[in-house]
Amino acid sequence: MADLFLGSPFRRLLYARPYASATAAMDWVETPTSHVIRINVPGLGKDDVKVQVEDGNVLSVRGAAKEKSEEEKEETVWHVAERGKPEFAREVALPEHVKVEQIRAGVENGVLTVVVPKEPAPARPRTRPIAVSSKL
Repeated sequence: MADLFLGSPFRRLLYARPYASATAAMDWVETPTSHVIRINVPGLGKDDVKVQVEDGNVLSVRGAAKEKSEEEKEETVWHVAERGKPEFAREVALPEHVKVEQIRAGVENGVLTVVVPKEPAPARPRTRPIAVSSKL
């Protein structure tokens, strides 16, 4: 009974790593040749985002802005700080039949795009008629 409620779909929700305070908005589109995942990462560059595959088929995306230098901290007087430090974490279980070794990622205009190429679909077996004779 416990597997019904704590099975695979809910495992990541209950045992998630306490890394970031927020998740980023994400779009996932499947094309004939690949899966394309777009994640909003406003204010973050390519050095601020980490993309990796964990546990064989889990795409893990994390991002956090770099800390300000000590000189900037000492010379700056903050009056209001409502925006906070942008950080996020997302984990996506990848489907079967993808080329994990060929995943590409890039950041442009505040959007991280991850392209996961698909393996070619296996050919469907054709129906082949067999001639029936009276003798073997």
